[in-house]
Amino acid sequence: MFASFLIGLREGLEAALIVAILVAYLVRTSNGHALSRMWMGVGAAIGLSILLGLGLTFVEDSLTDTTAKVFAGVTSLLAVGLITWMIFWMALNARTIKAHLHGEMDRALKTSAVAVSMVAFFAVVREGLETAIFLWVGIRATGDALTSVIGALLGLAVAVVLGFFMYKGAVRLNLTALFTWTGALLVIVAGGILRYAIHEFQEVGWLPGMDNIAIDVSGTISPDGVAGTLLRGLLSLSPTMSWFEVIAWLLFVIPVLIAFFLVVGRKSARPAQAEQPVSAPKETVSKHIRDLGRRV
Repeated sequence: MFASFLIGLREGLEAALIVAILVAYLVRTSNGHALSRMWMGVGAAIGLSILLGLGLTFVEDSLTDTTAKVFAGVTSLLAVGLITWMIFWMALNARTIKAHLHGEMDRALKTSAVAVSMVAFFAVVREGLETAIFLWVGIRATGDALTSVIGALLGLAVAVVLGFFMYKGAVRLNLTALFTWTGALLVIVAGGILRYAIHEFQEVGWLPGMDNIAIDVSGTISPDGVAGTLLRGLLSLSPTMSWFEVIAWLLFVIPVLIAFFLVVGRKSARPAQAEQPVSAPKETVSKHIRDLGRRV
């Protein structure tokens, strides 16, 4: 549940911040009439994400056991790539997100109502599609659909609540620290998903070494017990792992964590460039949102 909660929280918080930035910009520039179009774009992005999750499940159910394992392995590798790309992209581009969204929305307002919906759609759909893929892979890796879905929904709910209160100015978070540590935890989760992909490929004979066991604590930790469930749910690991799985996990997690913290440290050392203020009407928008692009 923890891994799916973390993914729901991280992706949901990114989406919530994007929506908050767009809402704040529309209100500040006296374009509140475009909010309904913006929400239509957000709703369409959420709907497409749900359809992707259902589509992955439908495809898997229509496959043979061997083909389903291959499909799960390939999708897991895709999820690992997406998680890795997402955390580095956010670390490198967080400071410019606000200005980018403002520019896109400004151009959309001068074009058409449909363009406003499209800006919101494309800004949010990436987070939604990533969440759908991560959740599907997490369910496949842990074998527990109920707790994975509950964890993701809880994470999304917390993200929505935090986003709302940050917009209202009732809560102030150190977003740099939050995204740094959730990013680091997601690297570990991604390592577990990579391990799972390798295990699936070993089971179908695509990779060797399935019987070369490096770790076997199944005598102490039952795969179906509480500890085994926590191990799978927290880290996507297993009480029994081959050398191939362990080495792949180490070779992924250690270098990526080092690179991630180096990138975060380098970006944090650079002062954020000041943005040109937008003339605000009488409507008041939280200073937290106005400064969001600088602090993230």
